[in-house]
Amino acid sequence: MPSKVYFANFRETAERNMFDKIDLLLDQLPLSSAFQKGDLVAVKVHFGERGNTAFIPSYYVRRVVDKIKEFGGKPFVTDANTLYVGTRSNSVDHLETAAIHGFTRDTLGCPVLIADGLRGGSYVEVEVDGRHFKKVKLAHDLVKADSIICVTHFKGHELAGFGGSIKNLGMGGGARGGKLAMHSDVAPIIKAEKCIACGKCAANCPSDAITIDKFAAIDPKKCIGCGSCIVVCPTHACRNGWDSGAQKMQEKMVEHLAGFVKHKKDRIAYLNFIMNVSPACDCYGHADHAIVPDIGICASLDPVAIDAASNALVMAAPGHRDSELKKALEPGSDKFRDIYPGTDWNVQLDHAEKMGLGSKKYELVAI
Repeated sequence: MPSKVYFANFRETAERNMFDKIDLLLDQLPLSSAFQKGDLVAVKVHFGERGNTAFIPSYYVRRVVDKIKEFGGKPFVTDANTLYVGTRSNSVDHLETAAIHGFTRDTLGCPVLIADGLRGGSYVEVEVDGRHFKKVKLAHDLVKADSIICVTHFKGHELAGFGGSIKNLGMGGGARGGKLAMHSDVAPIIKAEKCIACGKCAANCPSDAITIDKFAAIDPKKCIGCGSCIVVCPTHACRNGWDSGAQKMQEKMVEHLAGFVKHKKDRIAYLNFIMNVSPACDCYGHADHAIVPDIGICASLDPVAIDAASNALVMAAPGHRDSELKKALEPGSDKFRDIYPGTDWNVQLDHAEKMGLGSKKYELVAI
């Protein structure tokens, strides 16, 4: 039976604005099925790397918080620390970045926490029956919360094709040890004939794994698989080493999500904001022009269905010509495969479905 995915576009009227639509989406789920009165409810977001502007605005997250309170829950807004070195790699810098981007107790009406402790070492191991893992390390406060509302900015991603609910909770909810385990098989490759030795990849590498001579070279022993070099390369000489691990990364990401789904059972709800659809993750200190017009918001209790539906909506939209898109400008074209031709986003959906986390078959219900 197809899973229901509720959808609201970004058209507003005097009778119904976007805040009203968020309320309607959460009522349709219904949100009350994901938690009970008095539950501690984690609202998992991405605060955005400092300098990024594509993340979900805090005023939309505030509406979700208010709705949780209306149903009797006790919400807190949270994310976990990053693997790479940046402005979110420890809780002090992470909370400062969150505040700069408008995520504070005053703006959200609830506490703001970093889910895996000061330096990413606070985690809970959860058993899973995965292809790659039997146990996964998940951010402590996300596991210990009674329920989770996963609020996701839907966008492109260099290693997953697109980043949706599966990535936001599976990758984003992993403690630092979990993130390292997910990336451990991924070492990008350099196409020497395309490399102009500009040094951008080396300058943006957080682990000093890249040297520049006649062309760039990556030391796989130092590489942490973060993918920063792929995004900044101006000639696309740095590409996913698909056979060496990008597929595994997606599967490992799914298996970390499986840890949450197993631990929380039916106590997780998902919202995808398909707006400011940037070509790369919000983990970068910049956000390139959106690849499609703003589309709307999806809500579901099924992480696979909501990501499948969100991706289909992006593919059905016309592409922006002044964006990272090269050929996939017409409605119906695969926008994310155009940007990352070596990355097959089907992997995350297929593996998640095989693991019983949800269904790729969905019914899109417009409100």
